[in-house]
Amino acid sequence: MYCSHLFVPLVKRPKVLPFDNKNKNKSFYFVLFSLIRTFAHINLKTMLQIRCKNNNTTKSFAEGTSLLEVYQEFADEIKLPYPVVSAKVNNVSQGLKFRLYQNRDVEFLDAREGSGHRAYVRSLSFVLYKATQDLFPGSKLFIEHSLSRGYYCNFKKRQQEALTDDDVERIKERMQEIIRLDMPFRRTQVPTEEAIRVFTDRGFSDKVKLLETSGLAYTDYYTLGDTVDYYYGPLVPSAGYIKVWGLERYEQGLLLRVPDWNKPDVLAEKVDMPKTFGMFAEKTRWDIIMRLSNAGDVNRAIQKGHASELIQVSEALQEKKIVQIAEEIDRRFHQKEAPVRIVLITGPSSSGKTTFCKRLCVQLLACGLRPYSFSTDDYFVNRVDTPKLPNGDYDFDNVKTVEYELLEDHLLRLLQGERVEVPEYNFVTGKREWNGKKMKLSNDSVLILEGIHALNPLLTSKIPDSAKFKIYISALTSISLDDHNWIPVRDNRLLRRIIRDYNKGAFTARETISQWKNVCEAEDQWIFPFQETADVMFNSALNIEFAVLRTHAEIILASVPRNCPEYAEAHRLLKFIHYFLPVSDKEIPPTSIMREFVGGSSFKY
Repeated sequence: MYCSHLFVPLVKRPKVLPFDNKNKNKSFYFVLFSLIRTFAHINLKTMLQIRCKNNNTTKSFAEGTSLLEVYQEFADEIKLPYPVVSAKVNNVSQGLKFRLYQNRDVEFLDAREGSGHRAYVRSLSFVLYKATQDLFPGSKLFIEHSLSRGYYCNFKKRQQEALTDDDVERIKERMQEIIRLDMPFRRTQVPTEEAIRVFTDRGFSDKVKLLETSGLAYTDYYTLGDTVDYYYGPLVPSAGYIKVWGLERYEQGLLLRVPDWNKPDVLAEKVDMPKTFGMFAEKTRWDIIMRLSNAGDVNRAIQKGHASELIQVSEALQEKKIVQIAEEIDRRFHQKEAPVRIVLITGPSSSGKTTFCKRLCVQLLACGLRPYSFSTDDYFVNRVDTPKLPNGDYDFDNVKTVEYELLEDHLLRLLQGERVEVPEYNFVTGKREWNGKKMKLSNDSVLILEGIHALNPLLTSKIPDSAKFKIYISALTSISLDDHNWIPVRDNRLLRRIIRDYNKGAFTARETISQWKNVCEAEDQWIFPFQETADVMFNSALNIEFAVLRTHAEIILASVPRNCPEYAEAHRLLKFIHYFLPVSDKEIPPTSIMREFVGGSSFKY
């Protein structure tokens, strides 16, 4: 007998030998042949060994079994607290309809995990899109960016009529009907030229431009009923999986509300963010003026030789904004009543705070002011006193890592004209040192305090608000892959951080990715609650940024081993960044915020 997964013997009809009793012998050989043929047919079905990483148990399944069928076999043993919506196969995200043809490790995910949450939100977005097309044929839906713990959507009717409350209710009712009918999401894989034809016939120029410039040989597209769309990641099996969602008016568009990351059985709490929305709207207006709304637009501009121009215009727009901020600080500094004396600059990881601070200081000098930079990092507590996370690691993003009472005392004394000895933090020894460094402000001096906690009231509670000018900076990506595939703003910053950490020799890509979840949780707790208190917001993202980051990120992300959990994120980022044509960084100016991450800055850090 042969092992079925190694070899299946060819079965030939046995030659009938001459016997006297022909009918009897024919019957015998017919039965024998039937048994042999049946045995061979059974063995053609290869049995796979599938290890479920949720409970570290291995079971056998027939070749071609879907992930959903595998989950049904393991469901009683793993008992996740929330419904499973996707899975990782050998550390690569897949939809539950994905079929297995080789031995694999499988980890099932609910909507608390990044891959699961994204699959859920993509599927919800498709339901929204189908509802708008069913009710308003010829309308346009643009899912633009995250906002207020949901997603802001720009909706345009065919005749450009204004969106009404009745329209929103009708869309919600149609979405509920699609979900109640449990319509299946169907994936179709075709040569990319065929997908281009499908989207060309439907007038989807955004998707056509993306696919024409992507270099992909094959493309997956999805259908929901008679509605066709494209998504660069997996969806849930059917609309019935979508249980928690909301839709409401927001400004001139829609706010699509999604489940809470940590408790996906409830909606994420809505947070009003008018200043953040205004910054996104400003960037989107400039994207439209420059005719760069999505990745396909950027790629076509690169193909036409306009990369240098795009870099120059993007840098000019940022410099113009920095000049405006410096002039506003100068105006408030010289006002007779309650003049500004301290500028507070904050933002999440890899937003470009340090370079922005240096460029702002240059512009303040051009206004006749004398800026003194002050970093919260020098007031870190000694490493042994640093708060710790539940797993025992140091919680470097906790506000208690800063000895904020001492920091505020020094700020107050400086603002009162005293000469103050300030500390310097030694990151090698993990201790704060007193090296005789002293500061004293002159009459034309303005303090610049930069750090992730700079807007936290704990640091400056005794300083009058009128004396503060607050700046919030982040890379708020407005470029999308296409009208329904937005780029998460955190992906922009994560790519920056991976490249910077690698170039500095601080962390490998795998280490940076493994730390990212804790970084994001700290931002949610210590940074984002204060961003709307800022006097001004600055967007450090550039339209051509992903094309430049690709040339640096590819080799770094490729170094992440396939057999580690971090590979899933590295694989996703690689897939995403390959939608952009690569551009060399040689024309990025030495003062650019981008230089903080890719290297070559003229500033000293």
